Amino acid sequence: MKLTDFKFEIDDLNIPEEPLKKRDSAKLMVLNRAEKTIEHTTFDKIHEYINKDDVMIYNNTKVFPARLNGKKEKTEADIEVFLLRELMPENMLWDVLVEPARKIRIGNKLYFGEEDEELMAEVVDNTTSRGRTIRFLYEGPNQELYNRLDELGKMPLPPYIEREPVEEDKERYQTIFATERGAVAAPAAGMHFTEELVEKIKKKGVEFLPTTLHIGWGIFRNVEVEDLTKHRMDSDNYFISKDTSDKINETLKKKKNRVIAIGSSSCRTIETSVMASGMSKAGTGWTDKFIYPPYDFKITEGLVINFHQPESTRLMLAAAFAGYDFLMEAYEEAKKNDYRMFAFGDAMLIL
Repeated sequence: MKLTDFKFEIDDLNIPEEPLKKRDSAKLMVLNRAEKTIEHTTFDKIHEYINKDDVMIYNNTKVFPARLNGKKEKTEADIEVFLLRELMPENMLWDVLVEPARKIRIGNKLYFGEEDEELMAEVVDNTTSRGRTIRFLYEGPNQELYNRLDELGKMPLPPYIEREPVEEDKERYQTIFATERGAVAAPAAGMHFTEELVEKIKKKGVEFLPTTLHIGWGIFRNVEVEDLTKHRMDSDNYFISKDTSDKINETLKKKKNRVIAIGSSSCRTIETSVMASGMSKAGTGWTDKFIYPPYDFKITEGLVINFHQPESTRLMLAAAFAGYDFLMEAYEEAKKNDYRMFAFGDAMLIL
């Protein structure tokens, strides 16, 4: 398939800038791949489509407030630092983007916070035109630094959301599963779940299994090559425990039960874990797995996913799972029914 296959206009789409107050009140479109049927319901009824002994895989990554406003040493020029990922915790080294990049050079000192309570960093390397490596000059344990960054930072809302982040976003642009700090984008499909809904699904005999994939800013970088085989994903750090992989394998062997991934990040993690035998292997590392049509899913048998941007890798993953023509039909159906799109939008369940 080609990049142009995934282009569509967004001018007439319902793209919310705010999340719904009740997480599970979003619309839910249910796609049946075998029968090519589409149903419309609400997310709080998703339990009706999940069977006893199915397993649901979630991503427990936690989004941290990655946007820091500060000033440059001596000139007092305003700068913004976007924390991408922690490189070496023991040295407090971080991979970042800076704005305006032309003014930030190796050796510059950057200051954040109030004058009587400053946090300082030094630029130690250039990585890309806007990319830098910085070292926080902080005397204290890493957890104290994280706490300070949480106080000073703003949540990294998706780039198509024009409003400024507010304090409430630190809780709302997050899933209820979030425990492992490290993402700069939320697993959007997971944001629809509530504690009550999870308990309702568990009572049916369904198990929720954690994985971790720290979603990087590259998730918002659209594919720029027409030939999809030429695209290279940014690498994201992932972890899948032995307990999770063992229970996935037990489910696969039973055949009648399903492994349902909550979001593209969970799907990428479990598909990354596949061994030559077709079973899942526990482990940790970096994945640049790019899933697009055609793709033979070895583990994923159900997928919860939001409606994503044109030309995005998440749209391509959904097309690989649902089937391209069926997914495009579903998107047209969503437009007609005024579904909310993208990160704060509605969801689909593909079975």
